[in-house]
Amino acid sequence: MSISFSARNVARLPAFLTILAAAAVVLGGVSTRNVWASDEEHEVEISIKDHKFEPDALKLPTGKPIKISIKNLDASPEEFESSDLGFEKVIAGNSGAIVRLKPLKPGTYMFIGEYHQDTALGHIVAE
Repeated sequence: MSISFSARNVARLPAFLTILAAAAVVLGGVSTRNVWASDEEHEVEISIKDHKFEPDALKLPTGKPIKISIKNLDASPEEFESSDLGFEKVIAGNSGAIVRLKPLKPGTYMFIGEYHQDTALGHIVAE
């Protein structure tokens, strides 16, 4: 069997290889993201009711990304915040939000509801 290349086909080869490489990168990124989100992410839920967190204490693993789903069951908004973890998220009344965290190191991390700091208090223990 012999393969023959014309000058025209050889000239098109770099463009074809570039497109093929770009497609591999895009498909590889989608695949990696889906595996990361479904297999490695640790998910927890918190609700806000009567300006208090439930639960107000979370025990979370170290070394895994964290997804926190927050449901605000109060009619008024609340700001879910942690200066220890570096996030702030305003959650409208009767709605929800998601906060994603990078893998945690062992320790205790405080969080508050900034609009009701006297009652909306909690903490995360990562171990």
